[in-house]
Parts: sequence; C-alpha cells; structure tokens
Amino acid sequence: MGRQTAPQIQYIAPGAPWENGYCESFNGKLKDECLKQEIFYSLKEAQAVIRLWQNTYNRVRQHSSLGYRPPAPVTFPDLAFRLPVAAAMQ
Repeated sequence: MGRQTAPQIQYIAPGAPWENGYCESFNGKLKDECLKQEIFYSLKEAQAVIRLWQNTYNRVRQHSSLGYRPPAPVTFPDLAFRLPVAAAMQ
C-alpha cells in the first residue's frame, strides 16, 4: 500500500481570484453593486444598506451559476410578511 500524507492547509493570497473564485466574485459584486454606490454617514446606516443588498443578492438577484435563479428565492409567505411594512413606508 502507498503511504498517505496528512492534509495540509493551503494559503490563498489576498487578491488572487484564481485561487478562491467564489469569495473574490462575491467581494467584487458587493463592492461594485453596493459599496461604491453609497455614502454611509453612520455604522447603522451601512449595516441597514448592506443587509438590504444582501437580501436582494440572495433572494431576488439572478445567479448565472444557478441557471439564472436566486439562491433562496422569495416565497409567498415572505411576501405576505413584508407587505404591511412596504405599505407603511409609502
């Protein structure tokens, strides 16, 4: 039988998308679609805007790697829960 080697931790250099494509892709989209388009005046505002973008990214935005479907699509119970809030904001 051949000798087995123990698994080793692999170092991924920062800014090396060819080594960690999923994280680099997400970071680029977050920066381009959210952070570069906003001016934050407080930490609370930044948290709220990023949370809204994250929800849209996960529940509405189409992902080509998933056959142009969102990872966790919005469902009818989600819409029913959010409708009274949306109506009050208008």
